[in-house]
Amino acid sequence: MHEDFPLPDVTWEPTREFWAGAARGELRITRCHACHRYVWYPEPPCRHCGASRLTWTSVSGRGTLFSWSVLHYAWIPQFKEQLPFVTGLVAIEEDSAVRVVSYIVDCRADQLRCELPMRAVFRPLRYPGVAAQVVAPFFAPA
Repeated sequence: MHEDFPLPDVTWEPTREFWAGAARGELRITRCHACHRYVWYPEPPCRHCGASRLTWTSVSGRGTLFSWSVLHYAWIPQFKEQLPFVTGLVAIEEDSAVRVVSYIVDCRADQLRCELPMRAVFRPLRYPGVAAQVVAPFFAPA
């Protein structure tokens, strides 16, 4: 096992609830307690109103593809077996200004288009030689 492999730190306070939700099959995004707008990345203050209290909220997991990139080069050796793979930004249904970055799965890259309806699917991040796993939200066409 590669102890120094950069898996997400699921215990880091600012994102702990995001990863805990993913482990339960839920996409969770912070929402401002004062103005009720979604805030992503989950660090106060609210970028909309400046309030300091954010609350973790489960969202539908539905959204649309905003942008994507097909990766053909493994900048970390553990990614080599996955090549080529697609990462993308998915605008969540509840607020299109909130865009979650993740893997795009279950489709060919040439089938992707802007505003393609997407849905969150929850799978472990798996890499050769890395025994530890973290469940993450991936996105697939809806």
